[in-house]
Amino acid sequence: MNILKIASTSEVSSAAGAVANAFREEGRAELQAIGPKAVNQAVKCIAIARGYVASSGVDLYFVPSFVEVNVSDETRTGIRFTVRSRTPVPVLRPRRRADAPRPPVEPHVPTTEDWHEI
Repeated sequence: MNILKIASTSEVSSAAGAVANAFREEGRAELQAIGPKAVNQAVKCIAIARGYVASSGVDLYFVPSFVEVNVSDETRTGIRFTVRSRTPVPVLRPRRRADAPRPPVEPHVPTTEDWHEI
């Protein structure tokens, strides 16, 4: 799983889209922020992402934890947000390799029961 790194200058709505997309593909998302402004952006990002996936019946929440990060040969403490759903949901859009064949789609042949008088 990729960890989305949120900076104090991150565009919140774009990052929220990335969080929603990561959640749809993997069933959870992880964000990492260093500094108070970046943490603020990350929390706003999760709040917006929550709205993006709400129409799918998903209720997101996050669990914060501390993490040691090496930045320019210096160890800094950051906060990692693990985003999960309150209810178990299947992966909404599983990843598929670009060169993988698409699954076969069976054509629907209408029957007389499919036709109704108007």
